[in-house]
Amino acid sequence: MRAVWLLLAVMLPAAVVAQDVTDRALDESEALMRDAQGSQQRIEQLDDATREALLRYREAVQQREQLGEYNTRLGDMVAAQQAELESLEGQLSSIEDTQRELLPLMQRMLDSLEQFVALDLPFLPEERGERIDQLRDLMLRSDVSVAEKYRRLIEAYQIESDYGRTLEAWRGSLEQGDSVRVVDYLRLGRVMFFYQSLDGREQGYWDAENQAWAPLPNEYRRTMEQGMRMARQQQTPMMLRLPLPPVSEQSSSQESQP
Repeated sequence: MRAVWLLLAVMLPAAVVAQDVTDRALDESEALMRDAQGSQQRIEQLDDATREALLRYREAVQQREQLGEYNTRLGDMVAAQQAELESLEGQLSSIEDTQRELLPLMQRMLDSLEQFVALDLPFLPEERGERIDQLRDLMLRSDVSVAEKYRRLIEAYQIESDYGRTLEAWRGSLEQGDSVRVVDYLRLGRVMFFYQSLDGREQGYWDAENQAWAPLPNEYRRTMEQGMRMARQQQTPMMLRLPLPPVSEQSSSQESQP
């Protein structure tokens, strides 16, 4: 028994020492594992940071390239706008010169139009005269552009030109001497201009050579009525048998105008 106790006494400290060594080894191993895990986490964090930094770098490079291309395009746009600006400045100078030349030309055109209306067949005198007066007032207005003045003048020329290609009938006043009466008018372009009394018993035509109304024989009464119905679109077009007034040299020159 003493030997056993002695053996136990000897082995007990050794076991204790071995246990301490084992515990320390385990502690150190756990510490090493924790350090390794921490290092791995730091490596992973560094790897994530590296990838994020690389991504930001690539984005920065792409933005730089885009900005470079944008600056190039912007420079081209600025150069094009500058060239356009210089061109517009040149055009403005040219327009000012054109306006100085165009205004006297439009005035001469208006004078010619007024003279033409005065020498033409005397149809729609109030309407045509009012159009001339409005154009003269328009030419004096400073708040109206030259382009608008020119447009209105050309429009008046177009209206006068259209008169030469239309058949028209209307009711209006006829002055003969001191008497004024209401009659039906018939105009065939600028070639013939007739009137007929409302009862149909009297008709006449405009004698351009004598600048006066001349009587028309009663045999043309029915033809006149047909012509008026055609002009009012109450009858299908047909050939009309009407006299052709004598054409003077003056009226021939008028037909060559608007």
